[in-house]
Amino acid sequence: MKVNCPTCSKSVEWNEDAKFRPFCSDRCRLIDLGQWANEEHAIPGKSAEEELLSEQLKDLKNQSFH
Repeated sequence: MKVNCPTCSKSVEWNEDAKFRPFCSDRCRLIDLGQWANEEHAIPGKSAEEELLSEQLKDLKNQSFH
């Protein structure tokens, strides 16, 4: 099966021998990693900080009722 490299769109054979799959090369893999590290990519949803604060708020509300 062929897929496109997520970084450069080059066609890549998807199999167990493809060392950098889904990327075409280590360079493209590292570019993608750098983009995640620079927060250029993100998974939709609450940030970890928002999640933590909402959990702490729930805990405080539960404590005030006991």
